[in-house]
Amino acid sequence: MRKKLKKKRIENNLTQEDIAKEVGIHRAHYTNIELGKVNPSFKVIVKIKKVLDYYKDDLFFDSNVYNIHEKAN
Repeated sequence: MRKKLKKKRIENNLTQEDIAKEVGIHRAHYTNIELGKVNPSFKVIVKIKKVLDYYKDDLFFDSNVYNIHEKAN
């Protein structure tokens, strides 16, 4: 999951500092989000997705979880 976050950041030619500044968090906190060391709040997730211009849910949420849930129903 977090690999997708880094990949999208690089594709958009953004640094961790760029995203952190736009989102309103410290760069170190963003780095920890990207490394998977902390889980961002929903509010931060929405802001990061907006900065990256990426609105699919698979950026932070594993799509396999959705697939398993759909198969169970």
